[in-house]
Amino acid sequence: MSDLAKIVVILAAAVLAVPLAKRLGLGAVIGYLLAGVLIGPWGLALIREHEEILHVGELGVVLLLFIVGLELQPSRLWALRRPVFGLGGLQVLLTGGAVMAVMLQLGWHPGTAFVIGFGLSLSSTAFVLQLLGERGELTARHGRDAFAVLLMQDVAVIPMLAILPLFAPSERFEPGEDLQKALVAGLAIAGVVLAGRYLLPRLFRLVAAAHSHEIATAAALLVVAATALGFTHIGLSMSLGAFLVGMLLSDSEFRHELEANIEPFKGLLLGLFFVAVGLSANLGLLTKEPGVLLALTAALIAVKALLLFLIARLFGTAPRPACKVAVLLAQGGEFAFVLFAVARDLALLTTRQQDELNLAVTLSMAASPMLVRLTDSLAERLAERRRRRSPAQAEPIAAAPVLIAGYGPFGQTVARYLRVHGIPCTVLETDLKRIELGRALGQTVHFGDASRIELLRAASAGDAHVLVIAVDDGETSLRIARTVRHHFPRLRTISRACDVRHTLALMELGVGVVTSDTYLSALEMSEHVAVALGVPAGQAHTDVLHFRAHDQRNLDRLRAVHHDEARMLDTARAIIAEMEEVFRERRHTPATQPPAAGAPPLPRIAPREAPQGGGTG
Repeated sequence: MSDLAKIVVILAAAVLAVPLAKRLGLGAVIGYLLAGVLIGPWGLALIREHEEILHVGELGVVLLLFIVGLELQPSRLWALRRPVFGLGGLQVLLTGGAVMAVMLQLGWHPGTAFVIGFGLSLSSTAFVLQLLGERGELTARHGRDAFAVLLMQDVAVIPMLAILPLFAPSERFEPGEDLQKALVAGLAIAGVVLAGRYLLPRLFRLVAAAHSHEIATAAALLVVAATALGFTHIGLSMSLGAFLVGMLLSDSEFRHELEANIEPFKGLLLGLFFVAVGLSANLGLLTKEPGVLLALTAALIAVKALLLFLIARLFGTAPRPACKVAVLLAQGGEFAFVLFAVARDLALLTTRQQDELNLAVTLSMAASPMLVRLTDSLAERLAERRRRRSPAQAEPIAAAPVLIAGYGPFGQTVARYLRVHGIPCTVLETDLKRIELGRALGQTVHFGDASRIELLRAASAGDAHVLVIAVDDGETSLRIARTVRHHFPRLRTISRACDVRHTLALMELGVGVVTSDTYLSALEMSEHVAVALGVPAGQAHTDVLHFRAHDQRNLDRLRAVHHDEARMLDTARAIIAEMEEVFRERRHTPATQPPAAGAPPLPRIAPREAPQGGGTG
């Protein structure tokens, strides 16, 4: 088969398998692996040679490490120092060290024990970040902790690759040759540091002056490829070179442009890397010794999940986020494939051992999406079971006219406003770090889930006048609203909303005032845009008030049809067309007056009988 035909087959398999895998909730990485298995020796046998494809795909790993280096700004690294070096560092050391210690006790070669133990300690950065992005959980507590651990793992790959050759079996010891290699390596790293500080910024300024996007992309690829080639030539890891260049450019003014230029190539080549892994997966081993491989996969997931959970709890993470972190990172990672390949070249692993380990890592990746969904389902069931129980009454909390559920940025602003106006409030939060922050600021924050009826009773919800739902998660806010509606129907509820659908769901539950996260700030920015375009400030402000009044009235129309996707979209399009016509007429009216009712000035809180939402367009 010609090279062009192979490219067509790989692209066709990826185009078919990746969307199907994402539709099934398995993620793109699993799609690429399935595509490789489908066209490989154990599938349709369209492509049998995988070594060349794997070598090209490894450039995706190189580009991934370059982008990791770009992300590793000193300021960002310092802000994440505790989860990165604490949580992430302890995870790598404990997981890798535990597996290595067991293998050494069983009599394995130290180099083999090292590469297997620390190779299996790594998780899939591409897989986990994509899964978190698809679920919208990158900014959640478990998403931030998972990112910190992945960042530490990606950084830890560099010393692992550097240490690995030291374990290689050698028949004779030549101190002069080893010293020469160390000197060359040191000079290469020093050369990259100097080039990254002084030469590369000048090169990118010269390229930027040409105002050519294609040349800028070519320059970024040239820098990464040339560094990788140079490091390979002197016997060092090409990933190490790419990482160093990326880290040195992380504080430059070209950082974001470099990341944007490299990202498409990184994604495509990394996908090709996973296709090659699928091609190389020796499924014959699974048929010959399924018990051994399934046991190895289960042990990998169980050991990593248990250690991750314990370490996360040690660092103050609540049980549920800690459990999510553990399940998210329990699989093996793409850098394990790289380490195992290098170890095989150094004679630390046999080809059969490499195939077995690669297959175990692949199976752990395939199991991860299902484990994440199963964990979510079990967590919801346990939470529901706890809510249905009638546990002992929680410790009473001093009554206050206002209850605030959630002490994130939104809840903090509301609490600060009430505090400076002398209005007492009771704050409920489940994140220990936010509770510590509140107490450091002099705000009493109580631990607890505001959707639990016994906690609301302990917080004297029956005597409060207003409940502010300011939690980050939309489903949690709906649970709180349902609980309050059923048990405290007289308690006036004001809630934060994420979008229009969330707004309508809260309104359906009888929430009096619904405030979108970004709606009012977006209107304020729209007013600034109009003024910047030459509209008189008074007219721009009046136009915004009219726009808001129309939006508030139209929410009731959307509320009536929001359970029907097609009707809701038709209604939204009709509303937009009507508003365009209304404002077209207003532009031709000499004088315009602000709306008489239903749209107070932006800084004020809307009255109860006119809920404000996320907008209708």
